[in-house]
Order: sequence, then structure tokens, then C-alpha cells
Amino acid sequence: MTTVFEERYASHPSDYVKYDTDRLRKEFLVPKLFEADTVRLTYTHVDRMIVGGIMPVEKTVQLETVEELRSEYFLERREIGFINIGGAGTVEVDGTVHEIGHKEALYVGRGAVEVKLNSADKSNPAKFYLNSAPAHRAYPAVKVSKADANVMERGASETCNQRVINQLLVHGVIETCQLQMGMTELAPGSVWNTMPAHTHSRRMEAYMYFNVPEDQAVCHFMGPPQQTRTIWMHNEQAVISPTWSLHSGVGTANYTFIWGMAGENLDYDDMDFVQPHELR
Repeated sequence: MTTVFEERYASHPSDYVKYDTDRLRKEFLVPKLFEADTVRLTYTHVDRMIVGGIMPVEKTVQLETVEELRSEYFLERREIGFINIGGAGTVEVDGTVHEIGHKEALYVGRGAVEVKLNSADKSNPAKFYLNSAPAHRAYPAVKVSKADANVMERGASETCNQRVINQLLVHGVIETCQLQMGMTELAPGSVWNTMPAHTHSRRMEAYMYFNVPEDQAVCHFMGPPQQTRTIWMHNEQAVISPTWSLHSGVGTANYTFIWGMAGENLDYDDMDFVQPHELR
């Protein structure tokens, strides 16, 4: 089993405006999440979020600590959320096995020592997308399916942003320290997400786009509302959004994305909206 770990530093908006395309992608894009029997992790200093992916194929993959965390085990001081975007799989947490199907989620709290991941069928492996954040107390492991989620319908076909927001690992559904995760599914014919756009200075956010057709792409918008930039993204890629940045996107076809947040505020509606005519 291999662990691939990458570290990203926080960026100031005054510096960000000078970045060219290559620098934007280097600082904020996570281009590869899934590799057979490998743990891929990207650590950002923005709220110390870890974004990653695990795809067990031939063997059990164990989530182990990395030197940079200076911890005895990965979740010694952290919590983690998994959302499976692949085939059926299991996550074993200190001897308790949780069956996690397609588009199902699992929260694991601080203090869990052994976390092991498997696929039910190696020809259709599970793909566990993960977000992890520092945690100040322990909460129990909880599986959340779409049936358990808080589901909200937003947007309209007339504005090309008809979508269903599935709040999975969020305050009000389960207890977490600071991590919040969910999944937004766009209806056929709709391509805009999170519009009107918004910022939230009390927490950062990461997006992971999937179900993007092979020959299509998503143009992700970021930056202060009056200094926006774009990053073109493809299937199963993630992007880091600092607290000062909006986060929105438009695709050349409809798609699904997972959002994850970490910071000091668990209120989902704590947003500063920016109307389309105000963007620059």
C-alpha cells in the first residue's frame, strides 16, 4: 500500500491576482485523487483541511498517519468524512465494519485508531473521496445515506441551475466538530452550480467534480468577487477554495460535485451572496 502526500500553503488574495493559469492550478487544483490501492492526500494550510481519495482494488487499504501530521495514528487529532463515488465497499473502523454503497457517506470521529477500506468487487472498485479536519473532541462513526440526508431542491431549468443538494455529514444530520460535507446533483440540461455565488469568511471549502463525461469539462470560478479567475477541471478532480474566494462552476454537460467545509461555523446558511451582475 502506498501513500502519496502533498502539502499546499495558504495564499493571500493580493498575491493570487498575479497568478497565471499554471500557478492557479498548482496552488488550488488537486488533479488526481484515485489510484489503485493507494492513499492520495493533499494537505492545505487553509483551515488545515486534507483532501484525498482511496480506491482499494486488489487488497485492503489502511489509512495510516504521515510524518507531516506528527501523530501516532491518522485520526489522533482529526475527524474524517468519506463519500463513496464508486462501487460498493466497506470501511472498518476499529473492528466495526460499515458497508458504504455508491453515493453513501461515513463520518469517523477523532480517536479512531484503525481505519481499513475494501471494495466488494475489484472490477467495480469503491472510490472513497475524503475530507479531514482537526477535531477538538470525539464523535462516533456514523453512516449517512441519501435517505438520511437533508435534501434541498434549488435553482430552476430556466437559469440552467436546477439541482438537488444532499446535506450528508452536516450539523443537524450528525454531530461533527467542524467538518461539513454534502453532494449536489445537477439535473439534465442544468450546468451552473452555486449561482448566485457566495463567499464565507468563517470557513474554507473544497469541491470535487465527478460524473463529468470523458469528453466534457467544468469551468470552476474562484477568487474575490471583483477579481475572479477560472480553472478548467475534468472528472474526479478537486479544487481548494480559500475563505476569501467564491466557488462556483459551469459545465459543458451536467455533473455532480461533493462539497466539504472546515472552519469555525457550522451554520450552512452563513454565506455572503454575490449576485451575477456584481461579478467581475
